[in-house]
Amino acid sequence: MSAPIRHGGGVADAAARYGGCETAWLDLSTGINPCPPVLPEIEERTWHRLPDRSLDVAACEAARVFYHSGTILPLAVPGTQSVIQVLPRLADPTRRIAIFSPTYGEYARAFALAGFEVDGVASMDDIGPQHQLVVLVNPNNPDGRVFSSAEVEALAQRLAAQGSYLVVDEAFCDCSPEVSVATRVERSPNLIVFRSFGKFFGMAGMRLGFVIAEASLREQFSTWLGPWAVSGPALSVASSLMQGEADVIRKSLLERHRGLDAVLNAAGLRVRGGTALFSLVELDDAAGLHDHLCQCHILTRVFDYAPKWMRLGLAPDADGDHRLASALANWKAMRS
Repeated sequence: MSAPIRHGGGVADAAARYGGCETAWLDLSTGINPCPPVLPEIEERTWHRLPDRSLDVAACEAARVFYHSGTILPLAVPGTQSVIQVLPRLADPTRRIAIFSPTYGEYARAFALAGFEVDGVASMDDIGPQHQLVVLVNPNNPDGRVFSSAEVEALAQRLAAQGSYLVVDEAFCDCSPEVSVATRVERSPNLIVFRSFGKFFGMAGMRLGFVIAEASLREQFSTWLGPWAVSGPALSVASSLMQGEADVIRKSLLERHRGLDAVLNAAGLRVRGGTALFSLVELDDAAGLHDHLCQCHILTRVFDYAPKWMRLGLAPDADGDHRLASALANWKAMRS
């Protein structure tokens, strides 16, 4: 069995190794909004009852409008990780899986554990008739690579002709809605879109996502996940926030991202890519800088498969930017 993948987060482990109170650490290791909106009021009965169908419908209708999925009512799921785990059930084990790589590692791990042959691909030209299911994270994590919606739809149509599925993970698409293909699922029944609620709204602990796909596929995912998969409070919060001022959140995230990139550029670090929620830098001693920042109680994300890469998420405010800038200045001074 393959080893678990190391993800962002893990401040408790970092604090145990490097010291300091967990709450005093600056966690830049994830791609999650550090400035979440105010949690809306949740009716008390929502905590005491099994999730009512009306709550599910209201949240999914709010998601339909929010994601512009046309007539398709998205399926609420307990985080997109939950559907990644069952995704291999959709595929034919005699055919291969293609995953645009490098990317979020849980896709390859889920298929490998299910016994599939998995090909990491770099371009659409690498995909052939042997691939029965293709996974594309768009915008990509961790390098921010983007394919246009027209390119993705053309790939979906090509795959449909060979009886294959295209799964598009749009977890980081909320600040670049022009990239989304959620609006195109209606005319591409082999297209499956995953959306994450927690990253954009800064509420990853709610474990909520949505699947946008044609009806029979949504029914399959729902059956595999079982009844009451999403909690009533999560559905209630999603319904409220998705009808709120999303543009305010987008503006805040873009401002925070500009602050991050300004710090990185001032430190002379090469920004290789990213999204509104994180930036990826490339340097010879990424592990050394990661260790230095941990000693300053700042947590970042490094990658076993790309030892020159470091991903940094957003600080919650200008003070966080200044704290990062000071630590980077110290690092630069130590090496000069």
